[in-house]
Amino acid sequence: MKIINDLIGFDWDSGNRNKNWLKHKVIWRECEEVFFNNPLFIIPDVQHSQSEPRYTALGKTNRKRLLTIIFTVRNEKIRVISARDMHKKERKFYNEKAEEDSKV
Repeated sequence: MKIINDLIGFDWDSGNRNKNWLKHKVIWRECEEVFFNNPLFIIPDVQHSQSEPRYTALGKTNRKRLLTIIFTVRNEKIRVISARDMHKKERKFYNEKAEEDSKV
């Protein structure tokens, strides 16, 4: 989780704060919760990292909602690009990986 260890917060503006609610019914607070709950898995998104590094975070909110969050890092802050409920394959991966990690 080296990617987020040294970050100091989140980068929100009126445009990106509300767009995930309008598109996917995910509020900005839920996005932030994911980064403080375990398990959290962060995967580099090489395919979409042309202008800046992007990452996919798979995690859960305080109410156990499983979310996929696409984000980048700007000025030592997490900038959420997109947030939505996990798809079936993502949930399967998340649950299997969480189970593996709990056995270690």
